[in-house]
Amino acid sequence: MAQIIDGKAVSAAIKEQVRDEIARDNIKAGLAVVIVGNDPASRVYVNNKKKACEFCGIKSFEYALPEETTMEQLLELIDTLNADKNVNGILVQLPLPKQLDEKAVIERISPKKDVDAFHETNVGKIMIGNYSFLPCTPAGCMELIHSTGVSVAGKECVVIGRSNIVGKPMAMLLLHENGTVTVCHSKTKNLAEVCRRADILVAAVGKPNFVTADMVKEGAVVIDVGINRLENGKLCGDVKFDEVSEKASFITPVPGGVGPMTIATLMKNTLTAAKIQNNE
Repeated sequence: MAQIIDGKAVSAAIKEQVRDEIARDNIKAGLAVVIVGNDPASRVYVNNKKKACEFCGIKSFEYALPEETTMEQLLELIDTLNADKNVNGILVQLPLPKQLDEKAVIERISPKKDVDAFHETNVGKIMIGNYSFLPCTPAGCMELIHSTGVSVAGKECVVIGRSNIVGKPMAMLLLHENGTVTVCHSKTKNLAEVCRRADILVAAVGKPNFVTADMVKEGAVVIDVGINRLENGKLCGDVKFDEVSEKASFITPVPGGVGPMTIATLMKNTLTAAKIQNNE
């Protein structure tokens, strides 16, 4: 039976480190969060980010814009925030309404304030291993792997999913720690067979209960990035938890696994951004 990796406990420790450093060194840090429209899930995320800022001693600036906001209006706001010395990190909550171009919005954020690490400049830096910020979810996954005491070096690592936000950067971070990495996706042949090779398996496919016990190697570390709402209203991950937990050595639950880590890493990134900008 697998040990549960407690994302709440690991994330709480990270937030406490951030809070202690901000208090000890009297660091002024500010995070601007922009939310467009009234997507209920986005609103929950934004509220959680505000609470985390409050806990850590980071000043939180919220910009809630109406659904019909134009591209011109949003880019103008980003330009203003880029120039504001009190704002060290800028986060535009995705997804955006259909009339807005997400790629153009991300590229408008100053790479120094891009605490999501989605800007092309920051993505390139992650590729070569010379980065200031790491994308919040993959970095959070790495912290959870570290918390198990299992070393990535020399391990077979399989990532299911190739999104720019999770799958691709996750593969790079595992590679930076000397894992042997395979990225699987919808065109992968013999998916179950490939997954069964994994000492470390990261599921980021966005399909409820997609990973079943027959896809998992005995004793694997399983990180479940998925968060899906079933018809009965319950949350579940991409991994069929009950049966996979019988085979894995460590597994993240949903909720309470990767989710809290994303926000903790965002706090860490905002502190890093503040320190870099304060020294310029």
